[in-house]
Amino acid sequence: MPTSEILPPTRDSPSRLVLRRPDDMHVHLRDGAMLARVAPFTARQFARAVVMPNLDPPLTSRAAATAYRGRILETVGADAGFTPLMTCYLTDASGADEIVRGHAEGIFFAAKLYPAHATTNAEHGVTDIGRITPVLEAMQKAGMPLLLHGEVTDPTIDIFDREAVFIDRVLARLVVDFPDLKIVIEHITTRHAVDFVLESTANLAATITPHHLQINRNALFEGGIRPHFYCLPVAKREQHRLALRRAATSGSPKFFLGTDTAPHTLARKQSACGCAGIFNAPFAIECYAQVFDEEGALGRLQGFAAEQGARFYGLPLNQGEIVLERQAVQVPPTLQGPDDSALMPFRAGEFLPWRLAAVIPPAAER
Repeated sequence: MPTSEILPPTRDSPSRLVLRRPDDMHVHLRDGAMLARVAPFTARQFARAVVMPNLDPPLTSRAAATAYRGRILETVGADAGFTPLMTCYLTDASGADEIVRGHAEGIFFAAKLYPAHATTNAEHGVTDIGRITPVLEAMQKAGMPLLLHGEVTDPTIDIFDREAVFIDRVLARLVVDFPDLKIVIEHITTRHAVDFVLESTANLAATITPHHLQINRNALFEGGIRPHFYCLPVAKREQHRLALRRAATSGSPKFFLGTDTAPHTLARKQSACGCAGIFNAPFAIECYAQVFDEEGALGRLQGFAAEQGARFYGLPLNQGEIVLERQAVQVPPTLQGPDDSALMPFRAGEFLPWRLAAVIPPAAER
């Protein structure tokens, strides 16, 4: 069984990390030509990924999820050693039987709740949590996790406050009304979220993205409007970024890796109404390594990236490994998108201090 190695020690920090192969517990792989361009970046690093269902149309049935899973596997290839974990998109009309049956059959790993109009392709999302009470009751009984996009969409609520208001209005009630339901609030962005998760029951956890660990809301306006730093939830004040870094590097089992990588073409980002989403998949693990290194917590990176999420979900730990080396790598300014389009990766044009040097399959597959 792989264990984290930090080799060899130097005066200040290691030059090489050997870690259990990580999982991405929140990823957008899109579909069609975009899927073909972006999925290999995730499969290159991660053994498993919890795949979001906000396609057009959204994944609300077992048949649609099965077909999408097949397209993902065909795209990345059998040699990637990659397992997509599919999710069901909840709507006001969702039926408990279809969802729970899908979970029992191993089709649906979890169900995703998007408040209506909260983000990309969320127009079919839930308008009132009370409308899906029977579904949540059935999920709780079946042991099926609920994943949340944790923002209210009330236009009278300031966009920088929508996560905190969601926690107070919706999440606080959910954890009381469904005490045995495993809940993950995705891509948290605030100190309020960190504190709420820490103070709540063991059935509540959170994912944290690399971009929310590395940028605050000033990045959106540095020298002008920077659309490639626009995501939902939006980045918050510096105090919140620092709270997220403390949470991620703390070793708490309640926080784990979820990139929320969300690719859009340059044309869709750089427009009069640009799309929300940061494409961080190409250098995700390198960005996390940089954060943990800066925080003096490299010894906790494996737990955050490869163990805490798996344990929360009751999954076996991965047996393969990855090797990270302290060697500068430059993120390309752009990457090829579908057709003749381009994609801008997170940290485009910058140098990162760590690079992914190797992916080692489990001993049984060598």
